[in-house]
Formats: sequence, structure tokens, C-alpha cells
Amino acid sequence: MGVHGVKAVFFDLDNTLVDTAAAGRRAIEEVVNALQSKHHYGEREARGICDKVQAKLLKECHDPTKTCITDLRISHWEEAIQETMGGEANRSLAAECYFLWKTTRLQHLTLAEDTRGMLTELRKGLRLLLLTNGDRQTQREKIEACACQPYFDAIVVGGEQKEEKPAPSIFHYCCDLLGVQPTECVMVGDSLDTDIQGGLNAGLKATVWLNKAMTTPVDTSPVPHYIISSVLDLPAVLQKMEHKVNAKLGTDCMASSNE
Repeated sequence: MGVHGVKAVFFDLDNTLVDTAAAGRRAIEEVVNALQSKHHYGEREARGICDKVQAKLLKECHDPTKTCITDLRISHWEEAIQETMGGEANRSLAAECYFLWKTTRLQHLTLAEDTRGMLTELRKGLRLLLLTNGDRQTQREKIEACACQPYFDAIVVGGEQKEEKPAPSIFHYCCDLLGVQPTECVMVGDSLDTDIQGGLNAGLKATVWLNKAMTTPVDTSPVPHYIISSVLDLPAVLQKMEHKVNAKLGTDCMASSNE
């Protein structure tokens, strides 16, 4: 399916194409269960440790030139265990928790069948690119786990570039990779701060915000061109864009024939 004026669509990965949040919840439950059954922690302590780790992940600042992501994240677990339980640091238990969390999360990261079908159809008329922020190792492992490579003409990971979303440079790099202009591209993602703001910063033709909860953004948020509640609604948005272009072309033709 081709759309007048649109040659490429950029997709975010986490919580756009794959439900990373749900996979993360499953992973946390596995760790809680292991801490209780294998290490005899109370549920309150086990959940307290996991809550602390999730808070650390949200605030995480990773410099790959100084430490690898594995060491950093084992340290999150180590600190969380010590903060919750006191006593000596337990690196081996921290490593066990981290690898259980990571393995379980990757196992539950899947590209749904209907999403695969949509991408396959879109790619018949458009170039598709996956654009994800994050650490190189972490994101490449997710990409492999959900086996999404065959559906894209190119994959760009923020951690491998000089700048991540919302910097215009990474979007322009994506355009160059596909041989298209920013005004011929659409960005689809769940983050107003990175996906939508980034698409606007880079001067893309349109931004499409995936807002599953259909919450109302605050007044100061960047304003997306379109809002959808499911990524499967994207083809309808592209169709709407085509109708707009066709209507404009029709108006322009009428205007020129009246001159």
C-alpha cells in the first residue's frame, strides 16, 4: 500500500510493536517467586527488592564506555537486595535475579501475528524502519528475541548512534539510510517525549502517537498529528492521509482549470 507523499514509516519498538511492559511484569513475577520459593524471602521483601530495581531502571544512566549493561544491572539488583535486607552485599544472588529477569522478559517479547501481517502488507508499498532508543546490547537482544528483522528495510538502535531520539540527527540518519526525505516519512511510537517530539524536531511529514490508554496529554506535551489506540490502526491513518492528499489534489486541479 503506497500513500501519496509518504515513502517510509519509522516504528518505535518497546511498547509500540512489542509489549515490553507486559513482558517485564512477567519477568518480575518470576523473580518474586524465585526469591520466595528458593531463597525463602517473604513476599513483602521480594516485591520490595523488585520495586527498587524497577525504580533504578527508570532512572538508569548508562555509559557503555565505562561499564557494560550487564554489570550495571546486576548492581541494581545487588543494591536493591542490600537496601531491603541489609547485611553484606550479595553479588551472586543479584546476578541470579538479573539473569532470571532478563531471560524471562526476552522469552515473553513477541511480535504478534496480526502485527506481523500489518507490517508485511505495509512493506508492499512503503519502506519500513525500526528506530529504538537504548543500549546496543539490550535492544539487539530484544530485536532478536521477537524476530522482527525480516519485516524491516533497516534497524537503527539509539545506543549505536551519536544521539538518540528526540535528536533530529538520528531521524535524518534514518532518512539517509532509506534514501528518503524527512517530509516523506511518518514516525509511529508510544512516547511523546522521544518519538513524537523527535519526529516534529526532524520535520517528518507526520507523527502518530500510540496511546493505548487513550489518556489526555498535558498541555505542554508535543502535539502529534494523529493518535491511535492500537498499532493496528495505522493503515487507517495512512489511508486518511491519502484521502487528504487526494482531496487537496482535486481542489488544486479545479482551481487551475478555473483560471
